[in-house]
Amino acid sequence: MSASVEIGDVTLTYRGVSGGVLALKGTTLNVRRGEFAAVVGPSGCGKSSLMKLVTGLLPPDNGSIVISGAKVTGPVKIAGMAFQNPNLLPWRKVVDNVLLPLEIVQPYRSNFRREKKQYREQAEALLKTVGLGGFGDRYPWELSGGMQQRVSLCRALIHQPSLLMLDEPFAALDAFTREELWCVLRDLWQKIRFTVILVTHDLREATFLADTIHVMSARPGHIVMSKTVELPRPRELEDCFKPQFIDIVHELRAKIGEVRQQ
Repeated sequence: MSASVEIGDVTLTYRGVSGGVLALKGTTLNVRRGEFAAVVGPSGCGKSSLMKLVTGLLPPDNGSIVISGAKVTGPVKIAGMAFQNPNLLPWRKVVDNVLLPLEIVQPYRSNFRREKKQYREQAEALLKTVGLGGFGDRYPWELSGGMQQRVSLCRALIHQPSLLMLDEPFAALDAFTREELWCVLRDLWQKIRFTVILVTHDLREATFLADTIHVMSARPGHIVMSKTVELPRPRELEDCFKPQFIDIVHELRAKIGEVRQQ
């Protein structure tokens, strides 16, 4: 089952020896069950901080994070995460990297030894879904950057999370590979319909993938605009060149340019 996310009037301050930095102030954002949401904004606006709050890696100073009716008070087990760096363990084969969450997250951890054969079959099937069938016994260093990021997506999804958190997952890839992985993620989401929150600087990426795009202000970050993407699904790469798609990208760019001046 997919998750709903309610971020209510959240404030977050990073405290250090030279004083505090107010990262988020009065941030409110709601994501429906099964929705694909994107968060964009200028550098340093607190997009990644928002991810840490939602996944329970950081507590807010004020406000609340509620996922599927339950207040977040610690690390969220129902969330899968993928980042700009795939962070694969080089000494583990691809399939064993994918299986890692099942060795850590309950209730899978308790059953891991007994169910390992079944879990491995699930991992191999997931790898096949993203075009990596037959690569399970390779090591990460034998794969290209795009292939490693596909493995990272599989690892984030192997425990069937109801919420997928993506922090700039394709930013380090070349344009062709990035667009290829947009389509991989699109197909996975349409098949499984988990809830997604994607943080990205790429406005085309946000427009191609998301149902709703939330624009954040400069620091301290808060939501200044929520744009519904009224483009039919499934979207194809050719849609990126259509006037309606381009108009959305220009509108987002103009809003970000505006908040950068404030």
